[in-house]
Order: sequence, then C-alpha cells, then structure tokens
Amino acid sequence: MWFRLSFQIKLFIYLVVLFVTLFSGAGIYYYQDVERQLYEDLGMRAKVQAEEIALIPSLIREVENKDISQINRLMSNISAHSDASYMVIGDSDAMHLFHSIYTDRVGQTLVGGDNAEVLAGKSITTIRLGGIGLSLRSKAPIFNAEGKVVGIVSVGYLISHINNLTVAKTIRILLAAAAVLLALFAFSWFFSRSIKKQMFSLEPRDIGLLVRQQKALMESIYEGVIAIDSQERVVVVNQAAKKLLNLTVPSRELRGQQLSQVIAAVSFFNPQVMLEKDIHDEICLFNNLTVIASRVRIMLENQLQGWVITFRACSDIDRLSIQLSQVQRYADNLRVMRHEQLNWTATLAGLLHMGRYDEAIRYIEAQSENAQEILDFVSARFCSPRLCGLLLGKYARAREKGIGLEFDPACEITRLPAALSETELMSVIGNLLDNAIEATLLRGCEAGPVEVYIVGGKDELVIEVADHGVGITRERREEIFSMGVTSKPEGDHGLGLHLVASYVSHAGGSIEVSDNPPTGAIFSVFIPIDVGASDNPAEFLQPEKRK
Repeated sequence: MWFRLSFQIKLFIYLVVLFVTLFSGAGIYYYQDVERQLYEDLGMRAKVQAEEIALIPSLIREVENKDISQINRLMSNISAHSDASYMVIGDSDAMHLFHSIYTDRVGQTLVGGDNAEVLAGKSITTIRLGGIGLSLRSKAPIFNAEGKVVGIVSVGYLISHINNLTVAKTIRILLAAAAVLLALFAFSWFFSRSIKKQMFSLEPRDIGLLVRQQKALMESIYEGVIAIDSQERVVVVNQAAKKLLNLTVPSRELRGQQLSQVIAAVSFFNPQVMLEKDIHDEICLFNNLTVIASRVRIMLENQLQGWVITFRACSDIDRLSIQLSQVQRYADNLRVMRHEQLNWTATLAGLLHMGRYDEAIRYIEAQSENAQEILDFVSARFCSPRLCGLLLGKYARAREKGIGLEFDPACEITRLPAALSETELMSVIGNLLDNAIEATLLRGCEAGPVEVYIVGGKDELVIEVADHGVGITRERREEIFSMGVTSKPEGDHGLGLHLVASYVSHAGGSIEVSDNPPTGAIFSVFIPIDVGASDNPAEFLQPEKRK
C-alpha cells in the first residue's frame, strides 16, 4: 500500500540528506587536503633531515673510510630520535653502509633507481618503491672536504604511515563533524515540527487547496471585499470590488498599495475611528459611487492585524427596496380596500334594508368623491408617478390605522433635485411619513393628523412632515439619525432616519427637527435643486433653524 509522508517527515528527510551531502563533500575535500599537506610537510622534513645528516663531519669521515661500525653507532642514535620510517646511508657506489630497519642489507645495492642524480651532487625527494615498501623519501649527497660525493643519505616515510596519519586526523575531524551533524538532525526535527505548527498542522497540499478555495470563495461573493493590513495596505481585493470601483489593473498590482490610492479618502476611513470601533451598513461614497459599507477589525492575540471592508452599491438595495415597497403598498392598499369595501357594503346593505334609498345614493357619492379628490390632488401636484403611488399608499395606510394624512394645498413638485434620485427621494419621504405615523400611534387617540408639505421651488426642495405624536427631546434630536437608534419597543427599526440623513447629506441638503406645539415634532428637509452632493456626510444637521 502506497504511503504518503507528512510534510514534517519529508522536510526532516530533506534537511538530513542535505546535511549529510554537505558533510560528505566537506569530508572528502578535507581528507584530500590533509593528505596533500602531510605529503608536503613530511617531504620537506625528510629533505631537511637528510641534508643536515649529510653535513655531520664525523659521518662524512666515516663514510669516506667506510667504517660501518662507527656509522652504525652514530646513525642508530640519530634514527632513534627521528620520526622517519627509516634512514639509509650508502657509499659512492650506491651500496648500503647503514639501514635503520634491516641491518642485513649492509653491503647490498640501494634500490629505487634514483641514486644517479644524488651521486651527481643533487638532493631529491621522490615516492619510490624501496626495500621495505612504497615510501616518500628524500636523498642528499655526502660531500668530502674536496667537494667530491662520497656517499648518500636517504630519509623516508612509508606511504602506509602517511595514510595512517591522514586517517587519524580525518577521524578526529569527522567525530566533531558527527557531533555537529547530530545537533543539526535535532535542529531539523524541531524546526520541521515548528514549521508544521505554524501551518496549523496542515500539509502544503492542504494549504494550497485552502488558498484555491479562499480565492474561489472571494470571487463568488457578490459584494465587494477589500482586506487591508494594519498599515492600510491592500492585501486582498475581489473582482466584485474592482468592478464596483472601476479598477482595471490586475489584482496583483493592487496588493501592497495604500488604500487611499485605491479609494478616494472619505470619513469612513478615518484612522482614529477605524481603530476605535467596527461599522456596519453605513452609506458612503466610494469613488463617486454611493455604497453601503461595513468595516470589521481583524484581531489576533489582542494585536490589530488589519481590517476587512465589504460594500455593495446602494442601487441594488434601492431596487430591492422599491420592489418590497411596491409589494407592501399593494398589500396595504388591498387590505384597506377590503376593509373599507366591507364597511361600505355593510352600510349600504343596512340602508337598503331600511328602504332609505336616497341616503344610500348620497353615501355612495360621498365616498367616491372623497377617494377621487385625493387621487386627483396627488396626481396633479407631483411629477413622479412612483412618488404619487407612494403617497397614495401612505394615505391609505394612515386611514387604516385611524390617522389622518393631510396634504398642504401648496404641495407641488415639478422636477426632482439633480443630486437626488427618484428612489432616494421616495425613501426620504416614505421614511419621514412612516416615522410620523408611528409617533402618532404611540400617542393614541388624542393625536391629531399628520401634516405634509412638499414644495419644489426654483432653488431648493422643501419637505416638511409634522405630527402630533409623542415628540422628540432636544437631547435625542441628533442621535435619532444614527444607525439602530429607535423609540419603538420591538421590531426591526433604527434604519429609516439613518437612510434619510445619509441621502440628504449626499445631496448637499440639511435636516432640522423642531417641536410642534402643543405636542409632536416637525421634520424639515431642505435639498438644493441644482447643487451637487456634499463630500462630508456629517453636514446634514444645521446648527441653526432655517426661517
């Protein structure tokens, strides 16, 4: 059965093979270098000894006289104090006069074939096969007083002896190297295990699979995703983010760039705020694109590693909001019409049963006239069909809840602001009306109607919604525009007024909140008709109330 080694074992084996290979190469080189150095040193030592012995006066005299006993006495003492493998003295005829190892060779011819140069007066160092084996030897001529060569001095080191010295030195070095190698093996094992821990005990193939899965996951996300490090440098950016921001450069070129080079600076990327808290679903302006963005800090062991920023175009949310609003409006209208139709039918049935036919006719005419009157007013005063549908739906919803919705006779919109889309305008008006209706319901049956004033002048659009509900204290008038702040006891609330503030801010407008004596609140919105959007989302609240 085929067995797959783990990353830790493979890394350990690779390191061991690498270290063994390096030490083997180093050992071979060192052995050869030691051997070469020994040959040079011992050759020089043999030459020095041979030349010095050849200069001894007593030896010169005894060699010249061929006094073997005196030569033997002198050379035995010298050879005993030398580390040479052997010493040999020969005469001018290349015959043995002394041999430090084999005394029986006295009188025999010197072997090796290298005596002619020495007898000619030249010192030599050679490797030759002599009488006791292959050796490194140096020969020096012995001159008498007249300068004539009378003998030969040969000092040699057996090659086997040199090899033993080389091996001994190499073994000592290899033992130290083996200790170092064992230490490297231990280091390799702990190093590979440490690497494995840092990879969360994952194999490289598993890491590669995770990277591919992460890339596929990032590219499958419909929202734009940008990850930045603690220095605000881009680490990851998916294709959806590049498409939303109109970035055409490859992703690899974006990595490492400062975030300010990818997205124009906005308050959403204020460094102080980024360090303090995370933000979810905030409406921002990224490269002239209105988006809903979230920012989350990445913390590892209480250390900031960076942030993950996700965002999506507001147009997508607006489209869904429109669809949901239409469905809700249709459902509300149908429910109201059903209730009213049941009431009308019951009233007509009662009048007809009692035989009051004239009153039944007048009742039908009154109901039709009231519905037609509000329909004609809204249709004639507002240029946007969608806005008309929204206002009629809110009117029907308020009636169902028992609340009057009164339009100021001066209401009229002939054109929309340049910096505010139709969808955004509908969101602003719809959320203000919903807020007023809910505030009125909290007060109960004592509350009066909700009053609406919407006028598009030459320079600005004015939207004013007044209710007679519970009112808003001065302390809460700024915080009600923050995400998640609501006075409602239950339900998914806290987004409507935040969206209103964001849209108005981006259109360069302002919002004022004031009291509506004796009780209630008035929301006044002022949006320039032809002025572009503001760059600072915090400017939607004005310090002074406009006249």
